[in-house]
Amino acid sequence: MPLKSARRGRIPPFFVMEVMRAACEREQAGGTVLHLEVGQPSTPAPAAVIAAAHAALDQDRIGYTDARGIPPLHAAIAAHYQARYGLTVAPERVVVTTGSSGAFVLAFLAAFDPGDRVAMVAPGYPAYRHILSAIGVRPVVLPATAATRFQPTQAMLDAWLAANPGVALDGLIIASPSNPAGTVLDAEEMAALADWARTHGVRLVSDEIYHGITYGRPASTALTVADDAIVINSFSKYFSMTGWRLGWMVVPADLARSIECLAQNLFISAPALSQAAAVAAFSCEPELQRHVARYALNRRLLLEGLPAAGFDRLAPADGAFYIWADVSGVTDNSEDLCRTLLAETGVAITPGIDFDAERGHRFVRFSYAGATGDIEQAVTRLRQWRGGR
Repeated sequence: MPLKSARRGRIPPFFVMEVMRAACEREQAGGTVLHLEVGQPSTPAPAAVIAAAHAALDQDRIGYTDARGIPPLHAAIAAHYQARYGLTVAPERVVVTTGSSGAFVLAFLAAFDPGDRVAMVAPGYPAYRHILSAIGVRPVVLPATAATRFQPTQAMLDAWLAANPGVALDGLIIASPSNPAGTVLDAEEMAALADWARTHGVRLVSDEIYHGITYGRPASTALTVADDAIVINSFSKYFSMTGWRLGWMVVPADLARSIECLAQNLFISAPALSQAAAVAAFSCEPELQRHVARYALNRRLLLEGLPAAGFDRLAPADGAFYIWADVSGVTDNSEDLCRTLLAETGVAITPGIDFDAERGHRFVRFSYAGATGDIEQAVTRLRQWRGGR
């Protein structure tokens, strides 16, 4: 008799990782690849972080920590909210996690029961849907368009409730800056969504992992308008520490203990070396701002260069390091297009089906987190490819 396997594991793959694997296979075969598929900064961790890691290793301070993280890091994160947003966040509300991915797992398990419904827009980060599905929570995907800057609105949420009488929503996930569109909710839009959630008894989860990476349109934290929101951030993006696998949450008082108990049982603690090193990250603003200036240049190169390569329907890209492109004028199969571009140009980009299961075949995502030289070369190759068609 065949052995049973759990249904919860039968979720779609994260296609960006599939593209990354194909790109790596091309490199291993001797081909060149320009990596515009993955949201990973090409820069190393800040120098002070690396020095702090060396010091921690020299002192052999690597072991289990409290499940919520080490107190110096709690204090540094709380000080960060005071410095950046003028907000007082009690250190005991901070939970350090194994990347933002670990934070999403903890947040969803603590806030939602099987059968609950949690709303989010498409296009959006696919792991929201997949984690929720794996734990028995129902994702409610609201199709967003350029008209709403690929962000949710009160009207969109009200329309869904009106179309589904007698059905309640239990949660709402927002992301600003968003992935893949890179759009930002301003303070008024954030406040309107927080008010809607409060009125309807909906738990607000705010993904803020791209905070610090914006281009003239600042990102507001949900904590300014909803003290009971779950706010998730990460050291991976702005702090250029993807492989250190470290994130954090600011949690409301009513969920603090359950999140702590879940963390104890699921993860024990986030990586101790990463925690010890990350305390220094908040002293590295000049270095980090130079990264943001490079992203801004890369963004400009793509916004100016992609239309000449046939990609001329682009989201505003207010923040993060992505451009969401409608390629329906080029193809109705974004997977095929991405395979073709990798094979014929060596430029790796991500098909939109990761981010929008229904309409993603008409979209692709470009990441400009890499080196400026790679972005320039990618634009040249894409233009040449388009000219040869």
